[in-house]
Formats: sequence, structure tokens, C-alpha cells
Amino acid sequence: MRTLVMATVGLPTIVLTAAVVMLVCFWLLVAVRLTAADTFDEDADLGPWGMGGVPVAVALSLLTSVAWLLSVGGTLALTALALPDLAAGLLRLAGWRA
Repeated sequence: MRTLVMATVGLPTIVLTAAVVMLVCFWLLVAVRLTAADTFDEDADLGPWGMGGVPVAVALSLLTSVAWLLSVGGTLALTALALPDLAAGLLRLAGWRA
């Protein structure tokens, strides 16, 4: 459990953790009807990303959540594979037997 907490509040994941906290706060405001989910729809065009029909808040929430999960998962994977020597750890990650 300590490793998971350290992965979420360590660099570089802390930046994405702050963004996820902001997303949760935004969606709580939407849930209690203090703001609308389509607040940002006029500000951005997501057509070039292939998300033309998706509301901006939903698209950014999804992208941020996936980025956060990949960052935490990558940090946990590197922590599990860590060896005292960084080069040996990277070789082990690449599939080489050290």
C-alpha cells in the first residue's frame, strides 16, 4: 500500500494526481448542478483528435484518467523491477537476463 501511495504522490505522477483531483471536484460540481458538463464545449475543437462528437469535459477526463493510470502503473512496474544498478534494471525491463 505504501508503494502505491508513493507512486501517486511522487514525480512525475503528482502532476496528474492534481489534475485527477480537479476532475473529481469538477464532476462533483456537475453532480450537484452548480455547473454544467458542457461548460467548455465552445472553447476547444477535438475534431483533429478524432473526438469531434464527444463533450470536451468527458474527453479531457478520459485522457487525464488514462494518463494517470499509465503513470502509476509504469511507476509501480519500474519499482517492482528495480535493481540496485539502473542499467541492470533497464536491461531486465527489456527482457535481458542479468
